[in-house]
Amino acid sequence: MADNAIEIKNISKSFGKFKISDLSLSLPSGCIMGLIGENGAGKSTLIRLIMNASNTDSGEISVLGADNKSEGFISTKDDIGVVLDMPCFADNLKGRDIDRLMSGYYSRWSSERFLSLLERFEVDPDVRFYKLSKGMKMKLSIAAALSHDAKLLILDEPTSGLDPMVRDELLDILMEFTRDEERSVLISSHITSDLEKICDYIAFLHKGRLMLCDEKDMLLERYSVVKLSGQQLDELPKDSYIGARKGKYSCEVLMESSNIPEGFTKEHTTLEEIILFMARNEREAV
Repeated sequence: MADNAIEIKNISKSFGKFKISDLSLSLPSGCIMGLIGENGAGKSTLIRLIMNASNTDSGEISVLGADNKSEGFISTKDDIGVVLDMPCFADNLKGRDIDRLMSGYYSRWSSERFLSLLERFEVDPDVRFYKLSKGMKMKLSIAAALSHDAKLLILDEPTSGLDPMVRDELLDILMEFTRDEERSVLISSHITSDLEKICDYIAFLHKGRLMLCDEKDMLLERYSVVKLSGQQLDELPKDSYIGARKGKYSCEVLMESSNIPEGFTKEHTTLEEIILFMARNEREAV
């Protein structure tokens, strides 16, 4: 088993005005990594690069120990389950048709598992794909990704369009999936509260740049939100905090917990707050 399910080294990709520059990150085997970023940050592009659906301009990507540009990567795909933000099964296919189709593509495909998940997700296997709602299409795609004993799941906005109950159930399934230390998950999502529940690692992309990549618990310990007055903010050196949010009666700043001056009170910090403060700081710096 490779130490890292995904290993990205110094990749770059440019098209139009958008570019990913010298990006490196690793997803340790047996872990869940959350990929966060605004629309257009490069999350879907990065997933396409990982799957070699788009060529990098430079750099290397290894998936489950295989170079993703090598001939051997074709057989490695048997161990990867992928769900894209736009489910892409043919419109006229029914769930049962997809079951038969996938059984010929994946060597360890389980019809029993697939149909059981469709039942669990309340997706009718006899309804054609184009007649399903967006949420139902996503649930069917997730069921397919979970039905061939994959070692790695790559999920692009899988909770989009799902109601809170189904989202919570999916998160439970992903945590069950990674109880086997050979199984790993890369999941992109705008719903940071979902990622905070299940992820071991967080990678934050902003306009093609990797702003941070670290263990989730370390991030939540490292950063704190501090409330202060407008005068206190004016007196605070700008290089002592990451970002600021000014209100009518008070202000908030994101700081490294170790840099908080005496007399200031730190608040409980969420992953969403860390990301929002960092993104705001980047916008203001431009």
